[in-house]
Amino acid sequence: MKKTELPRWATGFVLPILNLMSALLVAALVIHLLGESPSESLHILVDSAILDPEGLAYTLFYATTFIFAGLAVSIAMQAGLFNIGAEGQMYVGGLGLTWVVLALDAHLPGWLLVPLAMIGAAVFGALWAFIPGYLQAKRGSHVVVTTIMFNFIAASLMNFVIVKYLIPEGQQNPASRVFADSAALPLLNKIMPVLGDTPLNVSFVLAIVALVVYGVAVWRSSWGYELRATGLNAHAAHYAGVKISRTIIVTMLVSGALAGFGAVNSVMGSTHYLSLNFPAGAGFVGIAIALMGRQHPVGIFLSSVLFGALIQGGFDLSLEKPNIPQETFIFIQGLIILFCGAMENFYAPALLKLINLTRSSKEA
Repeated sequence: MKKTELPRWATGFVLPILNLMSALLVAALVIHLLGESPSESLHILVDSAILDPEGLAYTLFYATTFIFAGLAVSIAMQAGLFNIGAEGQMYVGGLGLTWVVLALDAHLPGWLLVPLAMIGAAVFGALWAFIPGYLQAKRGSHVVVTTIMFNFIAASLMNFVIVKYLIPEGQQNPASRVFADSAALPLLNKIMPVLGDTPLNVSFVLAIVALVVYGVAVWRSSWGYELRATGLNAHAAHYAGVKISRTIIVTMLVSGALAGFGAVNSVMGSTHYLSLNFPAGAGFVGIAIALMGRQHPVGIFLSSVLFGALIQGGFDLSLEKPNIPQETFIFIQGLIILFCGAMENFYAPALLKLINLTRSSKEA
């Protein structure tokens, strides 16, 4: 009997690999057209982003933020919600942790201040996602539209708050004051000096913990069952006793909290102040990570590392190869999003046909 659907191993592993290789093949063609060797460029990129310990630390630093962004988008997707607003939720989450730090860093020790700031980031991110979730659940407003709108509102709000209230007197840079040392996250190079002078911090460990908790919650809990049932068929889930409105709102709260938590890595782990545009598109990269990683913890981690490697390796490659500008790697990110998102099933018919042919030959 012929298969009519691809097996899980094909959709979860083979298709993402084929899509990624297609994106990299097009990228190699572009690099060749720029007058550089694709193989030599790949060698420089891998050496800078993966093989070099200090470069790997930077790769994992970038990947940490992407993990939280990917988790935020993925958990919403499990419920059939396409949260485009992780960028804005991360932005507002950064505002939440900054308010906590600025108010308390002169009075509290680090062991108490850091967890409170993290909670502030998660709460503000969750509250920013609550309104689109509520409008979807209670008013039927599509979450894609509302979360996109809330990204623009978040950007305008942050511009107003930072410029109006947070810039220290006499400073021109649109940023808050520098946090006290007690608000800085512990760096991992204190434990592993081989990582060099890099900003990789304890939030990377928290990101790994978040991946594990996400996997257990989605596939090993009753709430996760309700979540996935809602995403697969909301009407059937409703007749099975799942409260759809509550599931949507709670899911968006969790999604927003994860996105808000993504601000911790860069704001408390690296810059130690709040600045304009600090997410730098990480929330939108989270969409690609969720799609490419198939909303699975391992896939999210590997996709995040890939995008982190593109940033770190791309920076060094553009220094060594002036013909390859830094914008090339934004283009490569776009290719990955295109092949793993809009064209994710491009190879599915051919792959299904190949599987059926192989099966028929074995049966014969």
